Amino acid sequence: MEDPSKKENKFQRFWKNFTTEIRWLLPGTGYKRWILLTILGAMLLGLGLAVIELEYYRTVTNPTMVPILAFLSLRWLDRPVRFIIFGGIGVLLILVGIWGANHALLKPFEKSGKPLLDTIQSYRRRERGINVVVIGGGHGQATLLRGLKEFTHNITAIVTVADSGGSSGDLRRDFGVLPPGDIRNCLAALSSDEALLSQVFQYRFKSGTGLEGHSLGNLLITALGEITGSFEDAVMESGKVLAIYGQVLPSTLTNVQLVGELEDPETGEIRRIVGESELTNTPGRIHRVWLDPANTPAYPPAISAILNADLILIGPGSLFTSLLPNLLVGGLADAIQSSRAEKYFICNVATERGETEGFNASDHLKVIEQHLGRDLFDLVICNRNFRGQLGANAEWVVADMVLHENYKVYEADLIDETYPWRHDSQKLAKVIINLFEERTGPLL
Repeated sequence: MEDPSKKENKFQRFWKNFTTEIRWLLPGTGYKRWILLTILGAMLLGLGLAVIELEYYRTVTNPTMVPILAFLSLRWLDRPVRFIIFGGIGVLLILVGIWGANHALLKPFEKSGKPLLDTIQSYRRRERGINVVVIGGGHGQATLLRGLKEFTHNITAIVTVADSGGSSGDLRRDFGVLPPGDIRNCLAALSSDEALLSQVFQYRFKSGTGLEGHSLGNLLITALGEITGSFEDAVMESGKVLAIYGQVLPSTLTNVQLVGELEDPETGEIRRIVGESELTNTPGRIHRVWLDPANTPAYPPAISAILNADLILIGPGSLFTSLLPNLLVGGLADAIQSSRAEKYFICNVATERGETEGFNASDHLKVIEQHLGRDLFDLVICNRNFRGQLGANAEWVVADMVLHENYKVYEADLIDETYPWRHDSQKLAKVIINLFEERTGPLL
């Protein structure tokens, strides 16, 4: 005998689904009128067809006429006016009803000043876009994501969690959470509404006891971590709030520290520095970095995304404190090498104080190879527009002869005209997609 409670549960589920669906009939949706118009059109079309059917039936009841010949000998001219009135108007009402219903449903999603059909086609094209994995951190990664979402919605951002400074560092020390700062930047960049909602998410308090210096997004992710019980769920729920295209994943869920060796500029002594922010704020040249604990495991969904990718992008971003902390996570570099995806390294536009002073493009690749013991990249993308004023102590990163001799290199104008030490998100994304199409074939 079936449990009565299960019957009750089935009925409750049915009633819940029924009450949900019947809400379509509530006032204010602007949808019912078009459905009724479509139904009326179907009725008139049926009436028009009935006129022909009745005439056919009258003809075939004549015993002297073969049915096929009866159909061919219908007296079409006897009742054409009635068929056109009923059938023609019915078809017209059906078409108008379907158009109106679709317009009523999709109108809220229409972008201002852009035809609805263009919006739908653009969305479908990006929905079928290539699977892209972007590995890095900081503003460089967010800039790239902002451009890529115009070409595809199938984006996975894999972000370092080795940050130890600013708001992220404070939350990490006070609450024991993984640093949310770089993840927050990526979520905002992938948001479908960067006009307002992502600005609120990025808002940083300028005063207030306990709030000064914190961004609202960092606090929200931390709070969601407390509510959901896990950092990864907090990131996922934050993505839902921002309605992001794609997903943002930490490279690891381990509370990892970045450790490095610096050469003191005055004494030449090699010093061991713990912490990402301490590495960049301590004067000296970085020799190498590693993670503590050294056997930090990668986040499994990040590995899965890499193995299923069509295109993997490493950079742009801080070489020692954004890119390497991801690539040094256990299993991540192996997954990149095993993936059948195209693998592009995007070199920074300018050198970065405290990390890459005096570096050319080949120096960036040399450091990565020294740390990983392997070459991962199919192509290196570099900037070739050196117009504009850089910040203090910054220099252009040039695709030097050593780079061209050892790698496949593509150079293009990639700088932001307003901030020439940064990439332009649209220029960079367009170059990447064009290169991918040239090397693998046009996208469907």
